[in-house]
Amino acid sequence: MRVIFMGTPDFAVYSLKALLTQHEVIAVVSQPDKPKGRGKKLVATPVKEFALTQGLPVYQPEKSRDSEFVALLEELHPDVIAVTAFGQILPESILNIPKFGCINVHGSLLPKYRGAAPMQWSIINGEKVTGITTMFMAKGMDTGDMLLKTEVEITPEDNFASIHDKMAEAGASLLLETLTALQAGTAERVPQEHEAATYAPMITKETGHIDWTKSAQEIIDLMRGLDPNPGAYSVFEEEPLKLFKGMKSEGDYRQAKPGEVLDITKKGFVVKCGDGALTITELQATGKKRMPADAYLRGHAMNKGVLLQ
Repeated sequence: MRVIFMGTPDFAVYSLKALLTQHEVIAVVSQPDKPKGRGKKLVATPVKEFALTQGLPVYQPEKSRDSEFVALLEELHPDVIAVTAFGQILPESILNIPKFGCINVHGSLLPKYRGAAPMQWSIINGEKVTGITTMFMAKGMDTGDMLLKTEVEITPEDNFASIHDKMAEAGASLLLETLTALQAGTAERVPQEHEAATYAPMITKETGHIDWTKSAQEIIDLMRGLDPNPGAYSVFEEEPLKLFKGMKSEGDYRQAKPGEVLDITKKGFVVKCGDGALTITELQATGKKRMPADAYLRGHAMNKGVLLQ
């Protein structure tokens, strides 16, 4: 099939690589380069970087609805437009171009977790299973008819980084399976149950601000869901302290306040939570590298009774 691929981050590179093994990718569309670092040097997206190594033409519209860009896509006569984490909502003028439609690879088992950050929120919310859904793109946010699904287990050891890679591989495989079914005419459209939809909004810095009145497991899941980026955090000595790993601690801490440092151990520091306590074992201070909590404590005084905000 003649495929136009739209994608931006590392997650989408897996899908593009898979497409190149079975289909003719006639163009790649990615978000515009963005300034990064102290020098604000423009940096290409991961999808653009990979596409250029394959000699593929790359387009980077500021807005996908621009008439010149839409006309360009029409002239390419694609059989299908495959979309994986592109980052822009496509207008109807593009949705109607390809013979087989615009197919999206979405990182959840729809209709659960529609929106920008389904993988993070599935971990934050303590899900044991997530997955990939391929679907026809429609006007709304992740509201189109579904095609295929595949499940991905979330283990207690998984964080966002590990689930990202598992899901990217699963999405790439499911995309190929979906295009094969479309071409063969065996693909079944399944409308979503919109009343069962849940949402996964964009992750912000405030998403990671730990509420110590929540349970130890909820806080562990928040740390996992935001590891490695942007990181869950609490405030210590007026500076954000990113917290990445912890484990539940036994003991009677009913008299302590949520966020209170209860003890300093060989593994880290113990903090009061809504239902008990949590020993923080891995963290990152502002301007420092990520490190075990005991290494941090050797260079920073943290006393019992201090309140993390």
